[in-house]
Amino acid sequence: MKKYKVGIIGATGMVGQRFVLLTAKHPWFEPVVLAASAHSAGKAYKDAVAGKWFMQEDIPESEGNLVVMDAEADAEKIASMVDFVFCAVNMKKDEIKALEEKYAKLECPVVSNNSAHRWTPDVPMVVPEINADHIQIIDAQRKRLGTKRGFIAVKSNCSLQSYVPALHPLMKYGVEKALVCTYQAISGAGKTFETWPEMIDNVIPYIGGEEEKSEQEPLKLWGKIAGDHIENASSPAITAQCLRVPCSDGHMAACFVSFKGEKPSIEQIKADWAAFSGRAQELNLPSAPKQFLHYFEEADRPQTKLDRNLEGGMAVSIGRLREDTQYDYKFVCLSHNTLRGAAGGAVLLAELLCAEGYIDAK
Repeated sequence: MKKYKVGIIGATGMVGQRFVLLTAKHPWFEPVVLAASAHSAGKAYKDAVAGKWFMQEDIPESEGNLVVMDAEADAEKIASMVDFVFCAVNMKKDEIKALEEKYAKLECPVVSNNSAHRWTPDVPMVVPEINADHIQIIDAQRKRLGTKRGFIAVKSNCSLQSYVPALHPLMKYGVEKALVCTYQAISGAGKTFETWPEMIDNVIPYIGGEEEKSEQEPLKLWGKIAGDHIENASSPAITAQCLRVPCSDGHMAACFVSFKGEKPSIEQIKADWAAFSGRAQELNLPSAPKQFLHYFEEADRPQTKLDRNLEGGMAVSIGRLREDTQYDYKFVCLSHNTLRGAAGGAVLLAELLCAEGYIDAK
């Protein structure tokens, strides 16, 4: 098949680097443009990330030789060279909004890892297994932007990717409320132990803005399209506490859940998790895990180090399901924050948009 030509905006940062690795060996996508700030523009990519390449794998040779372009000054040229862009920039929120909208208006679809547009009412925020149908709001967004091809689609916050997929198959039983404590890896802050030595042997009980995102974003995922916008769900009520822990990759969550009516049995919940799949599996998308939710019967699993890379880091691991004294049930879950939670989740979303005809190869 003809490959889609892809640009990566913010290619020098940690998530951008992950995008480079994921697209370099992708069966559908070919990275032809790597863009960043004016500071990196004009350098070969390998020189622009020299001394700050955070990935375990080496820089792919052909991508390493690409000359970095200026994401803002070269926007028109970039838009003409690619079928769509991934965006993972480190800028102020209003600057990110303006930049992504600029590309969309240049008729270049934007698949964003940033949070800036998550609450724009006609921008779909999608986990392909959960709310793939939300991409239909793109028609309304294009009308607002006055575009034919261009639009913005975003993925949700990385902390949600552990517990929301586990709660989703249980929504049919009437989930009333959930309490979640997340234990989040340092790569979620774009850091390594070398760049953030204060995190060694340490836990920081605060991640700016994270608790609000963890409590509110699921309601957009579980919302529905109402005319020209996505209407958020009104329940369940979620309360969250988010901690930064000394792990390189992998966000874990302890989740407590209560149901409105008669609660399902433990056996029923495990069966629902095992049987669950979504549009990503139906379409057999290249990055989709074959089994989205994996339940571990061992008392001490999932473990971050052992289980974060399950199914290429795109599956969610669950364990320790048991009855609770305050809530109906409690369990723990785990996802890889820079794969399922960030770049991998955005690549899967791009695959969905291509498969459903929202992005075409020019």
